[in-house]
Amino acid sequence: MPKTAPAQTSSAPLDLVIFGGAGDLSVRKLLPALYMAHLHNNLPASTRIHALGRQPWDRDTFLGFVQDKVTPFIAAAAREGDTWQRFLDRLNYVCLDATQSADYQALGQALQNGSDRVYYLATAPTLFTDICAHLAGAQLIDTASRVVLEKPLGHDLASAQAINDEVGRYFQESQIFRIDHYLGKETVQNLMVLRFGNTIFEPLWRSPYIKSVQITVAESVGVGSRAGFYDGTGALRDMVQNHLLQLLCIVAMEPPVSLDPDAVRDEKLKVLRSLRPMTVADVARDTVRGQYSAGASNGGSAIGYLKEDNVPADSGTETFVALRAHINNWRWANVPIFLRTGKRMAERRSEIVIEFADLPYRLFTDSPRQSVNRLMIRLQPEEHVQLQMMAKEPGSGMRLRPVNLNLDLESAFTERRAEAYERLLMDVIKGRLTHFMRRDELEAAWTWVDPILDGWAQLNEKPKAYTAGSWGPAASSALMAREGSAWVEEA
Repeated sequence: MPKTAPAQTSSAPLDLVIFGGAGDLSVRKLLPALYMAHLHNNLPASTRIHALGRQPWDRDTFLGFVQDKVTPFIAAAAREGDTWQRFLDRLNYVCLDATQSADYQALGQALQNGSDRVYYLATAPTLFTDICAHLAGAQLIDTASRVVLEKPLGHDLASAQAINDEVGRYFQESQIFRIDHYLGKETVQNLMVLRFGNTIFEPLWRSPYIKSVQITVAESVGVGSRAGFYDGTGALRDMVQNHLLQLLCIVAMEPPVSLDPDAVRDEKLKVLRSLRPMTVADVARDTVRGQYSAGASNGGSAIGYLKEDNVPADSGTETFVALRAHINNWRWANVPIFLRTGKRMAERRSEIVIEFADLPYRLFTDSPRQSVNRLMIRLQPEEHVQLQMMAKEPGSGMRLRPVNLNLDLESAFTERRAEAYERLLMDVIKGRLTHFMRRDELEAAWTWVDPILDGWAQLNEKPKAYTAGSWGPAASSALMAREGSAWVEEA
């Protein structure tokens, strides 16, 4: 894999081009993130933001759309004064059909002379090839250009390789930013500091001192307007192949020799390549597929997945996955890794739980429970780190009770905490690749996921039903119990 060139700061004007500029991601995440960067003077002064879409709008119509649709995602207090108007002055709109080469001439005319260009492809991956080819045909790509690719990058290894091959015809690897917004979260980046900026955990961060690792990304919402896309994707492709495996890489990687992007990503790649491949028998034993049925969620009633709009009545798509993985290396030998994600679960929660090994001998026999030590890293909705330890209850005797040592990152630092997309967009602008996936990482993740998909196809079993507002099928608890563990909310 070619090594990454060092990040550079350019004095050239910047054009940031968003394909799908009036789409959901742009409205909810990208434009609000760019506004916050503008508000805090982090965008280069010469930055222009070009939203591209098929709607036959002029610039004033687009600005009205932004005023109506984007402002609900920005705090009113942040839009006081003339800062909002100065941000609107940066915006432009170009009506463009991504599949039509002639439309790219209008884009070229809108860009600044001699500018650095960032192309953000907030579109379906099926358009990536056309977009890159037409950009090249219109001579809108040079060595300073960058392209940002949104997930999902393929639906299996072969399609991911095809996308990489096509994009790679026009952009060097050092120009390609495969974004995973979880890698922009402050707590995820803090996990590297927790591990490699302190000495207290490293001697214990291995087998046999760690009993298990749990990584959960739970959502309380259903599929909503994404049903048409989601039914052809499912939870494994949508969440496990990218978000959860990237979190696992940071948990399990060896210390890099530096913070150089390739040094960090080399270590993450080793983790992905060390994941034990699953056979059909492994898939049957160590994975659980679920699909939510009607229940109660977010304070109200919730329909089942099969009743969602644009979902076939006989759909076998999973909205929940729990699985047990193993990493075949010395550090993680015999440590089960539990990954879990789902829609319509009991609450919105993303967290990593490191459960340390049981005591070899139970000294405090008055205590009714086994001592438990856990490091719990909460990513959302709030961000904090807790170390669960045992302490003596007040009074006579030696009864123990678990207590938490808390690191509340939101109160420990008074500085503003940028959202994940804002942080990652600034990394793109500055050419910093550390928190973006390299091609070989992406393909290694698909290499591990593909046999699971194939195993499910061979087993031909329907997903297990679970009630909306629960923590998933009972089989996911049984998966943990076989290893003498429990999901943290059940412990």
